[in-house]
Amino acid sequence: MSMGKVMVADDDKNIAELLRLYLEKEGYTVVISCNGEDAVAKFGAESPDIVLLDIMMPKLDGWQVCREIRKKSNCPIIMITAKGETFDKVLGLELGADDYVVKPFDAKEIVARIKAVLRRTGKNSDVPDIREVSYDKLVVNMTKYELKVSGNAVDTPPKELELLFHLASNPNRVYTRDQLLDEVWGFEYYGDSRTVDVHIKRLREKLEGVSEMWTLKTVWGVGYKFEVKE
Repeated sequence: MSMGKVMVADDDKNIAELLRLYLEKEGYTVVISCNGEDAVAKFGAESPDIVLLDIMMPKLDGWQVCREIRKKSNCPIIMITAKGETFDKVLGLELGADDYVVKPFDAKEIVARIKAVLRRTGKNSDVPDIREVSYDKLVVNMTKYELKVSGNAVDTPPKELELLFHLASNPNRVYTRDQLLDEVWGFEYYGDSRTVDVHIKRLREKLEGVSEMWTLKTVWGVGYKFEVKE
């Protein structure tokens, strides 16, 4: 039985085949695409569980592919690139990517990250795991991976939902950025704490002014908490 379907979009055939080798050995079904236009087409046809997306690709680059995927799906996306500048990391996260890996990387690390994402989304489990938290005008359902604000579904990338669910499941508890990276991302994250800041900013844009009963609050000098009025 397949552990899930992974789409690898990378114009470097050596890297793509290396990832295919490791992933198929772990039991995953792998779909490979070598340019951006093909990646968008195969995403629609194959419906993968997760996408490994290189930034520097012909026809459409990774940023454009990420935008196209986010127009129709919250499928987890891990960006892969040779660029390591903070600007590129933040841009990828702003566009809705869930993680960011810089070349050269260890294929075993990629496998570990994929497993962590699929485990959190419940796609590797045959047993339904209903997880939901609700507050005034807010419902976060991790079984359906759905955010409802004032009764309306709001499109939200998986990582943002996981972060909000984690905070809302532990109301009034303060988390440092490092704690959130460790507990929400589920592995040692080779990035920086701005990753958390970017996701918090995006969540606030969706939740601003919704209710006076709760708020996503910054604890200066420490981190963040989901504050609920007693």
